[in-house]
Amino acid sequence: MNSKTWMIYGANGYTGELIAREAARRGSKPVLAGRSSAKIDPLAAELELESRTFSLDDAEATRQCLSGIALVVHCAGPFSATAKPMLEACLAGGTHYLDITGEIDVFAYAHGLHQRAADAGIVLCPGAGFDVTPTDCLAAALSETLPKASHLALGFDSQSRMSQGTAKTSIEGLAKGGRIREKGKLVVVGLGYESRQIDFGNGEKCAMTIPWGDVATANYSTGIPNIKVFVPVSPKLVKRMRMLNRVRFLLGLGLVQSYLKRKVGKGSRGPSDEQRENQPTYVWGEVTNEAGERRTGRIKTANGYALTVTAALALVDIVFDGNFPGGYYTPSLLAGKGLIERLPGSGKIEIT
Repeated sequence: MNSKTWMIYGANGYTGELIAREAARRGSKPVLAGRSSAKIDPLAAELELESRTFSLDDAEATRQCLSGIALVVHCAGPFSATAKPMLEACLAGGTHYLDITGEIDVFAYAHGLHQRAADAGIVLCPGAGFDVTPTDCLAAALSETLPKASHLALGFDSQSRMSQGTAKTSIEGLAKGGRIREKGKLVVVGLGYESRQIDFGNGEKCAMTIPWGDVATANYSTGIPNIKVFVPVSPKLVKRMRMLNRVRFLLGLGLVQSYLKRKVGKGSRGPSDEQRENQPTYVWGEVTNEAGERRTGRIKTANGYALTVTAALALVDIVFDGNFPGGYYTPSLLAGKGLIERLPGSGKIEIT
């Protein structure tokens, strides 16, 4: 194997398969991996790629199967369960790590591994897809226009349906409540904690806070201590989410989680080719400082799943083509704020 041999773990999942197919179309030769040979091997055979099968529950098998692998794109969620063992294996074997998580706790955990990654000489860059590449790049751009910003709000408007994996991760997060960053600290808040009117780029809408990954990562990229993330919702949904806070502990019960996940599992795997092609995303951000100055930024991008594919593959190339010191990176710290503008389907960041 050469020094640029890389792996997609979870290549049989909805997003992992999209990345694998596009990589193969471009002539790249990633090793496809997952825990089920019955799911991985047929895809690898179709795409004429090598496959490996191993479970992240087996630390020794994971380390052995990463032998000769220079970089992993980790696509198997929920990352709350899978990121740590993969990260440990990458640190042990000197393998660069990218993933497509949007989970705040995973970002915080990976950030805490910065020194170990520096010592190992490897790049750790979780959030290499839609979570959190576009919002992270916009946050970096906004921070440059108002260097002493104290508050950052980010958000996105997408009509795209979720994949089954994303929906199941969201269900797991319901019992944990919302998250914001306040005075530099991650703070748990209620569901539907704050609502406001926002023009994401396609008209003003009611929006509410969600526990999106930028609550962690945007602080690492910009140093801004107060961060919230919003998505458009109906006023009725805001009220329902706030009412759920009264019984939120019930949402974490195993029976409730299993029931909700079974319902998700009966739906489609994710958006169709046509939906990914025709459902763009509008990304918005706003920074303010203590003096009351304000800057607002917007960018229109491709559908979130389509963007995840191109962002992850772009970051694979950037890691291989660059000479980065080991450590933790966000997408904008690794590739610069202009990365999002270079991806297919993206416009230009506009700041007013």
